[in-house]
Parts: sequence; C-alpha cells; structure tokens
Amino acid sequence: MYISRILNLHNENNDSVILWGARQVGKTTFLKNQYPGARYYDLLNYGEFERFLRNPDLLAEELAGFIPGEIVIIDEIQKIPELLDVVHSILQKEEICFILSGSSPRKLKRAGANLLGGRALKKNLYPLVSAEIPNFDIEHAVNNGMIPRHYLVKNAWERLRAYIGVYLEEEIREEAISRRLKLFSRFMEVAAYSNGEMIVYKNIAADCGIDQRTVKDYFDILRDTLIGYFIPGFTKTMKRRSIAAPKFYYYDVGIANFLLKRKNMLRGSEAFGHAYEHFIIQEIMAFSGYHGDNEAISYWRTASGYEVDVIIGSGEIAIEIKSSDEVRSRHLKGLNAFGEEFPDARLIIVSFDKHKRIMNKVEVWPAEQFLKELWQGGILAKDV
Repeated sequence: MYISRILNLHNENNDSVILWGARQVGKTTFLKNQYPGARYYDLLNYGEFERFLRNPDLLAEELAGFIPGEIVIIDEIQKIPELLDVVHSILQKEEICFILSGSSPRKLKRAGANLLGGRALKKNLYPLVSAEIPNFDIEHAVNNGMIPRHYLVKNAWERLRAYIGVYLEEEIREEAISRRLKLFSRFMEVAAYSNGEMIVYKNIAADCGIDQRTVKDYFDILRDTLIGYFIPGFTKTMKRRSIAAPKFYYYDVGIANFLLKRKNMLRGSEAFGHAYEHFIIQEIMAFSGYHGDNEAISYWRTASGYEVDVIIGSGEIAIEIKSSDEVRSRHLKGLNAFGEEFPDARLIIVSFDKHKRIMNKVEVWPAEQFLKELWQGGILAKDV
C-alpha cells in the first residue's frame, strides 16, 4: 500500500537535493513514486555498489550527454562518499538535477565527504504523519509508531525487534565501538528511560557502567544516524530561572515503546500518556521540518518545577500535552506560569477532551482536531 507523502522536493530553480531520512521511513518508495522517469542508482544493490566503489568516475561517464534538467537519483549515498566529489564536479559543468538520499550523515562526516558546498538543498523525510493516513487511528499510532512498515500492521512488535537488530548490526558495526555492541544495546535501553526527560549524563553513565564522555558520544551516534534528536530547554524567561538541559527523543515513538517494553497500551495508563506525549511532539517536529526552516522548538522547565512540553520560536506559542479525557485547572499550571512571562503567547493544551474549548486564555484542543489544525497550518503557520 503506497501512502502519498506531504514532502515535495520539486523547487522552482530545479536545484539538486540531499534527502535524509532514518531507515525504513520510505525514502526509496517516495523517490520512485515522485520521479518515475528518473535515472536511478541504488547503492544497496551490490552490483551497483561494487562497480562505483571500484571506479566512482563511472558516474560522470554514464551521465555524459545527459539532457539538461533531467533527474538522477542516487539512493543511500553515504555508502560511497567518494561519489559526492563526482556529483560536485558534474554540477559545476552540467544542468543535471541530482536527488541524493541517505540514512546516515555520520558516515559522510566521518569520511570528510564533500557535501556539495551549498549546491544542493537539504531535506528530511520523517516517519508517516497523521495527515498522510486515511482513517488515521491515534491509539494505533501511539502503540505502533509511524514508520510505514510498523503503522500498517496490526501488531508491529516483531518488526520493531527486527528494526532495532538491523540498526545495531548495520549502523553500529561501522563504528569503533562495534566490539562493544552489547554495551551500546544496553545504552539504547537506558536512553529510552530518559526519552522525553531531561538528559543527566552522569546518571545514564552510572546505569550503563561507562563514563560520561562515552555517554555523550553514544548520544551523538543516535543523533547522527537519525534515530534520535534533542530538544533544548527554553531559557529566555526573566521572572523564573529556567533549566537549559536538553531532552532526548527517539525519532519514532514505536522505537521507544519497544525498548521500554510498552505493549498494547490503553488510554488512561501512565505508559500510554508518555507515548502519546512523544507522538504529538513527533508530529510537531515533522510539521516544522516540512513547512518551515525548522522553527525553533524547545521545552520550558523552571527550577521551581513549572513545565511546558513545547515552546515554539521565541515564546510565541506554548503547548502542553495531556492524555486526560477532561482538562482541569490543575493541568494548566505550567501554561499559566508561562503566560505570566509572555502575556502575548498563544497557550494550547492537547488532550482527549470531546470538544474544543477555552479555559481563561488557554485553548483546549481534542488531539485529533489539533492534528488536523496543525497540518492545515492553523497552529504553526506554513511559512514559518
């Protein structure tokens, strides 16, 4: 089943594009559907990989005389970093549009690869989002995650197990820590317990039996292989002292679910509440990535304990996420405190209320209605 994606790589200048996306988010399917007539090179194909590894200049020879404006796709470009030098050389001479996809910028950074010096736009493909799915089911999404192969089955548990196994085997074996695979696997589990929480490196180091420097390096690996990201603390408030420590999130809630052994979660449970918060943040991150220039997204926590899950920009929007069926005044403490600091801020709480309503200055949005409004541009403007 092919699901049409929101991302559109077409641009008025016909610029080349580097498309990043974690494993199995659907890059190959997306590119083949968006560019059915393009010349396509798949570096996961061993024959293709072997001949370009042996002689990267074959690419220039095969594209000699190519019609200007035609599109060439190279899938999994990080497998042969040297090809980027050839692509750069072609772009200096020819009007060919390259679409280069990859799942690990880390491999290119480590190789000191040529990232085309501004000659290619950088884009990201995220897991599926609610607006792409007919008859979207939020409870199913919170349990299975939004990686296409996982969302589209009834129970994704075994596919999640295989996904983590392949990630460890194929990504981590190329790191210098490959002989410490069990230790890194343990770190991923411990990191999952910190998912959506402030990162305290010394605590994670103690739980894993490693030093803080190694913990930081391991988090860098998760980030650079696109399997996780950090959200910084918002520190621009004046009346209350804010905490700057970042929060960590796995890029898809299904991965966190598997590592935390969260299965068959039901609304009302604590586990579901944590996963639901992660999912809503995942949707906000994807919207910002697709429609803006990654508008600053942070969270707010004060030394006295006030907290808001998501802050947009310089405090223009504050969003709290609750899995309760009915928002009550006690749920608004963080938003109210933030509103005192930023009187003009738009204050939103996303819950499972039946209908949208206003509590003082706070907008209470039912989750699925919030998601529809988000993707229609009514929460974050599409030109942010």
